[in-house]
Amino acid sequence: MASSDQEARSGVDRRAFVGGVVGGALAVAGHAVPAWARGVAGSPRDGRRPAVGTPDDFALAEATIDQLQEAMRSGKLTARSIAEQYLARIDAMDQRGPAVNAIIEINPDALAIADALDAERKAKGPRSPMHGIPVVIKDNIATKDRMQTTAGSLALVGATAPRDAFIVDRLRAAGAVILAKANLSEWANFRSTQSCSGWSGRGGQTRNPYSTDRTPSGSSSGSAVAAAASFCAVAVGTETDGSIVSPSSCSALVGLKPTVGLLSRSGIVPISHSQDTAGPICRTVRDAAILLSAMTGEDARDPATAGSRKRSAPDYTRFLDPNGLRGARIGVARAHFFGYDRALDRAVNDALDLMRQQGATIVDPANLTTAGQFGDAEQEVLLYEFKADLDRYLADLGPGARVHTLADVIAFNDAHRDTELRYFGQELMVQAQAKGPLTTPAYLAARAKCVRMSRAMGIDHTIVTHRLDAIVVPTGTPPTPIDLVNGDGSVGGGASSSSTAAVAGYPSITVPVGFSFGLPMGMLFMARAYQEGTLLKLAYAYEQASRIRKPPQFLARPDLGPTGRPSMPA
Repeated sequence: MASSDQEARSGVDRRAFVGGVVGGALAVAGHAVPAWARGVAGSPRDGRRPAVGTPDDFALAEATIDQLQEAMRSGKLTARSIAEQYLARIDAMDQRGPAVNAIIEINPDALAIADALDAERKAKGPRSPMHGIPVVIKDNIATKDRMQTTAGSLALVGATAPRDAFIVDRLRAAGAVILAKANLSEWANFRSTQSCSGWSGRGGQTRNPYSTDRTPSGSSSGSAVAAAASFCAVAVGTETDGSIVSPSSCSALVGLKPTVGLLSRSGIVPISHSQDTAGPICRTVRDAAILLSAMTGEDARDPATAGSRKRSAPDYTRFLDPNGLRGARIGVARAHFFGYDRALDRAVNDALDLMRQQGATIVDPANLTTAGQFGDAEQEVLLYEFKADLDRYLADLGPGARVHTLADVIAFNDAHRDTELRYFGQELMVQAQAKGPLTTPAYLAARAKCVRMSRAMGIDHTIVTHRLDAIVVPTGTPPTPIDLVNGDGSVGGGASSSSTAAVAGYPSITVPVGFSFGLPMGMLFMARAYQEGTLLKLAYAYEQASRIRKPPQFLARPDLGPTGRPSMPA
C-alpha cells in the first residue's frame, strides 16, 4: 500500500488535497489559488514541455473495455499496468502539452486498488466486464476516500463525503478502478446566466481536445474530454439538461442520459430531483452499455429508483445488434432543431439516408409540437428544486464542511470574489435562494406543465402518433470558441435538443455524426421511459454502419483548410 501511494504521488498525484503538492502557488485559469486550497487545482502549465503520448503513439488510445479485458485475460496487461499508462498520459497531456485540463484530481489509491484487483483476478477470476477497468468520474459524484467531492467549487474543498455515491459503490463492486475525478462546469453549470462551460473555481477551464480554443461544453466537460483524450477507458457524467449529451457531442463521443430513476442519484451534488441523472460517456456504444449495466440498481436513498430493477436490464449489451436498424421506425423532429448549421444538417440528413439503407423506416417529419414551449417552466422548477435539494445534500456533509446551505455557498462566493466570481456571477443561485418550499403553487404548476408538455404532449404523443421506436434530432452545432469574457453563446439556437427528454425524465443517447472543419458533431436519439435498450440497439447499429468517430489531434484551432478561409466542407 505504501509503495503504491508513494509512486502515485511521485508523478501523477499532483492534485491530491492539501499537503499533496509542495512548492509555489498554484494557478487556476490565470489567478492564484488561495493558500488554504493549495494542492487541489493542479500544477501550473509548463508551455516549454512538448506534448507526449499523442493518439498515434499511445498504446491504449481508443482502447475498448473488451480489448482491455482480453489483454488482462491473456496476461499482456494487468489492471496496474493499464492504470499506470493512463496516469502517465494524464501527466503528459492534461496540464502539459495541449493542457486540456480535464482532470481535477487523481485518486492516490488507484494503483493500490489495481494491485488488489490483479491479485483477485489471479485467485478467483474477474468480477464483471468492468474488473480492472479505469473510470474517470465527475467531481460532483461523491467518493468516501482520499479524493475530494467539490462540484468544482472552492466552497466544498475539505468537506468529507459521508459515503460513496451509490453508483460509485456499484462500480467498486464491479471491480472498476476509480482513476480520477473530472473537472466540470462549477455546480454543474447552475450558478450564473453567463457562465463559461467547463470552468470551475477549483479546476479552471477545460478545453476541447479537437481544438483547444473551443468549448468542451458543459457541465460534464472534464468527463467527456477525459474519455475523448484516452485518459481513461470510460467516464461518468451527470445531466440535468444536456450535460451528458452536449459535451459528448462536442468530443465525438457516445453519451447516454438514462431515464431518471434508472441510476441512483444519492451522493451526487444535485440540481433537480426531477431531472438529474448520472450516465456513461464513452468512445463506443458497447462500452456505454457495459458501463450502464454496472451502475444500475435500486437504492433506498433515492426513491426514484424504486421498482427500477424490474425495468432495467442486468446486461445492456444484449441489445447490441449490428442489424438493429432493420425494421425500426425512427421519426425526425425537424421543426426547432434543424436550420442552425448547414454542415450539421447535412450530416444528420446523410445519417438518415444511411439508416434507411440499413432497413429503418424514417418518418420525416415527426415533430415535437411542444418543443421550445416550456423553457420558463423548466427554469422555475430547477430554481425551486436546486435550493431544496442542495440544502439537503449540504446538510449531510457534517461539521467539517465550510457550507451547509445554499445561502452559505452564496456568502462564500461573495467573500471569495477574486477566485470564484472573477469571470461570472451567481445569479441563478441568488434566484434559487429567493424561492419558497416545494409546496409553493407556482412550483407545482410549473412542474405539472413540464410533465404534461414534455411527456403526454411531447415525446409520448409523437411516438404513439407515428408508431415510432425513437425520435432523432441534431445534438448541437460544432463547439463554439471558449469565451470567459462573455460566457457561452447559443449552441444550436432555438429549442435545445436535450430539453424535451431531460424535462420528461426520458432517456436519450448521442452518437458522432460528422465533423465540420475538424470539429465534432452529434446526433441524438430519444425514446420513452426505460427504453435504454432500444436506444442502444439503434445507436449501435448506426455506429457500426457509419464508423464516424476519429480521435482528437489536440489542434490549437479548427482546421480551416489550406487557405484558412471558411468554406463548406466537402
